[in-house]
Amino acid sequence: MENFYLILVVILFALAISDLIVGVSNDAVNFLNSAIGSKAAPRYIIMIVASVGILLGTTFSSGMMEVARKGIFHPENFFFSEIMIIFLAVMLTDVILLDIFNTLGLPTSTTVSIVFELLGSAVAVALVKINRLGQSVGDLNTYINSGKALAIISGILLSVVISFTVGIIVMYLARLIFTFNYKKTFKYFGAVWGGFAITAIIYFILVKGAKGSSFISDASSEWIKNNSALIMLYSFIGWTILLQLLYWLIKIDILKLIVMVGTFALAMAFAGNDLVNFIGVPLAGLKSYQSFMADPAADPNGFLMVALTEKAKANTILLLIAGLVMVITLWLSRKARKVTETEVNLSRQGAGVERFGSSMLSRTIVRSAIDISKSFGKFTPKSLKKSINKRFDPSEYQKSIKNKKDAPSFDLVRASVNLTVASILISMATSMKLPLSTTYVTFMVAMGSSLADKAWGRESAVYRITGVITVIGGWFLTAFVAFTISFIIAIVISWGGAIAIVAFIILALFIVFRTHILFKKKEAEDKKVKMLADEELHADNIMSKCSLEVRNMLKAVVEVFNDTVVGLTHEDRKLLKNVSKKVDELNVDAKYLKSNVHNTLLKLKEEEGETGHYYVQVIDYLREMAHALTFISYPAYDHIDNNHKPLVASQVEELDELKEKVTDLFESLIETIEKNEFGNIPTLIEKQQDILDILKSCRKKQIKRIKANETGTRNSVLYLGILNEIKNFLLQSINLVKAQRDFVEYQINNK
Repeated sequence: MENFYLILVVILFALAISDLIVGVSNDAVNFLNSAIGSKAAPRYIIMIVASVGILLGTTFSSGMMEVARKGIFHPENFFFSEIMIIFLAVMLTDVILLDIFNTLGLPTSTTVSIVFELLGSAVAVALVKINRLGQSVGDLNTYINSGKALAIISGILLSVVISFTVGIIVMYLARLIFTFNYKKTFKYFGAVWGGFAITAIIYFILVKGAKGSSFISDASSEWIKNNSALIMLYSFIGWTILLQLLYWLIKIDILKLIVMVGTFALAMAFAGNDLVNFIGVPLAGLKSYQSFMADPAADPNGFLMVALTEKAKANTILLLIAGLVMVITLWLSRKARKVTETEVNLSRQGAGVERFGSSMLSRTIVRSAIDISKSFGKFTPKSLKKSINKRFDPSEYQKSIKNKKDAPSFDLVRASVNLTVASILISMATSMKLPLSTTYVTFMVAMGSSLADKAWGRESAVYRITGVITVIGGWFLTAFVAFTISFIIAIVISWGGAIAIVAFIILALFIVFRTHILFKKKEAEDKKVKMLADEELHADNIMSKCSLEVRNMLKAVVEVFNDTVVGLTHEDRKLLKNVSKKVDELNVDAKYLKSNVHNTLLKLKEEEGETGHYYVQVIDYLREMAHALTFISYPAYDHIDNNHKPLVASQVEELDELKEKVTDLFESLIETIEKNEFGNIPTLIEKQQDILDILKSCRKKQIKRIKANETGTRNSVLYLGILNEIKNFLLQSINLVKAQRDFVEYQINNK
């Protein structure tokens, strides 16, 4: 029996390592986004600073270990066997839940997940215990600390609203003072702002760090607490004078210093506050096992876990080992970058392709905001509006950016506001012992500062708001899902024992493996889109780019069309399903090229404007062809997937003939594009006309079949729709070749 529980402890620590990896991948957004978004330093410098902060922060996490031991439930009322079930259910749920959020690229709160996992599994085990002992549900309070869960929920609501509001106010004032051309105003106010910001961050470090440090004595911690006002005053005066001197002597960039110090502080706070979310449960499990083994006569089903009510004091070496795992993950995890990109994308200053769509709620919010703005505008003097708009005008700042391709998502003023405000709010809440999530605070401050900085213009507001709503909705979903899954796992393990434990471990491994596959696939798609966005376009290479895109589309069209015909005539559902996926990929590429035409044309020089005209033409034709393919492949797959009647023999013969003719035409089209020899266009048009005549004949034959009741309604709708879409992509294919011909002739004539 002892060996069985030893194996459970080993499993807990194995899950802890996995949890550290997925947890850091999600929480990296908390401390990396401001520095990365503003490009305050090269990425490797930012990572080094964050890594040092994490390692130091791990030694400050000892005091937070109480949450996993006795914060949510009363351990003295549970037996050793029951406690191990609770802890195992928590760790299995946490690994699965956080990995899913990472794969989706959404930041969530590891604090909320661990609290509600503990609550769910503890409630499940308590209910099993109550049922076994013949108690009533009213006795649940004997086992569960329900007040803690309610405090967390109230903390979510409070931190979301306050962080967003304070972020808006401080950013608005900061931009009014410094404007986007902050280098001018920083000569006079930079040192004061720097002194204030760094003082706030240092106070944040002291409040968050000293409270739970494994090496700072209680006397030192108490002294810091009693003299915090004096520390802040001296720190503000000292840093203000020092920064002003450094600016005069060596022209130090004060904003970059603030951002890097803030990144260090938040990384340290993350490790100090959130490390418990990953290893607190396994350490509590180890403590439980040690207490149980200390009593040779102990029975796992009768040994109460009074030991967990004692004050936790974690081993500094174990904490540092956990910190090293976190640092390695930070450097190597691609999912960490994905989560970071979500927040940076939602807060970026410039326009671009939006990750989220619009929603009715976001549209309503934007319309209301516009109406309110217009109402205030009626009473605001024009001179004041003009003055304010000038201070929020980023045009000169954007012109000053030399490398447009690698431009920061927002400037250093906003980055410093994000870090300073987040530090102040977190330290204030900690000193007042209010529950809150560092994820919620940092994210909502970033969103509030983005709104105040007018990053959410009318071009992007509905999409950004939808993104914010999605993330916030995910936070509340985290609580519900964490509670539910851990509750179910704990119930099943309570009844299923070792078999259930093995089954859930296999399930967890399978889910993590599947999400890894999905993430790699999504990453490949994003990489492809990024390559399209990053590619430089100019008159010399735009022709070759158009030629390549036209050839690829023509090859894809004929391949998809042929596979659709084969799949439909042979009722091959699997083939049609794969064809639909290919069409989706083509549509993504074509849609991206179409939506990014504006940015593409901006990359061209003024004298290359005519070249851009041909590029726009080609992209329009590509998009139309992708649409035509969609309306061929989707109905065909839907027809077979719903097990409708197959095509009649005459329809199969007609489609086979069309397939041969279309293939022959497209091979000629591709050869023409590859050789850039357009003298055979009349021949291509003749081939096109021949197919159009066949289509006309097929349509007449189908009408006769309908009148003779040879085919049903679904068959007729499908077949006539396919004939119509074949006609559409035939017309667009010849238009593509003509556009390419005009393009080549223009290039030759203007060399």
